[in-house]
Amino acid sequence: MCLLLKFNNLAVHARLVWGNQETIWSLTPGAMTARPSARTLYLCKPKKDFTKYGRSCRPVIGGNPLLPKYGYPSERLLRLSEPKKYLPAYLEQRSRETPEWPVSLAAQNYNASKRILQLAQPKGLHPDFMPPREVSTSSRKVIASPRTIELSKPKQLHPKFMPARDPEWPVTEAAKRAVATKRILGLAQPSSRPRMGLTALDPDAFKVKERALKAVCTPRLAELAQPIKR
Repeated sequence: MCLLLKFNNLAVHARLVWGNQETIWSLTPGAMTARPSARTLYLCKPKKDFTKYGRSCRPVIGGNPLLPKYGYPSERLLRLSEPKKYLPAYLEQRSRETPEWPVSLAAQNYNASKRILQLAQPKGLHPDFMPPREVSTSSRKVIASPRTIELSKPKQLHPKFMPARDPEWPVTEAAKRAVATKRILGLAQPSSRPRMGLTALDPDAFKVKERALKAVCTPRLAELAQPIKR
């Protein structure tokens, strides 16, 4: 990059070196002789140092340090830091499911009856309850008999017990070469069901035979054909 220096109103071009690294591409003469705009000069200004005012803008661990001149908060800050209080209307309308609600004076001055005091008592232990007792020294040194050792063993499985087989197992060579019998082929056939839908539609289902068209209805059939009167 070239730097334009002025000595005694004479313009001198000097090469300005920024470290020992070359740029990815060479700068054009127009970029080297370009003059920065007012916006560029404004953006290139460093940020102000606020440490001289007693505190830094950067946060610190444990919170911001106290001000040297104002070590304690004012009454205004203390009042603003108090939590917001519930309105009396909200306390009266909210449900009793919340753990906090105002207790009336009548409830505070209420004298519990004998029945309430009886129900307030915690449930006692059963008269026959026996707490766990300490093991004696003699029981710690006792030697179990062969019968006790035999009874302490867990129940064994039956000798012919077979655990559940995995859902996948290798097929034997004999099963691969097996020939199915007629009975197995018959059982392997799917059950036949009547066709459903349009494929099972019989176009002649409602066709009346010629003899039915010429038939004469008997008085009994005419009587049975009458609708029921209600």
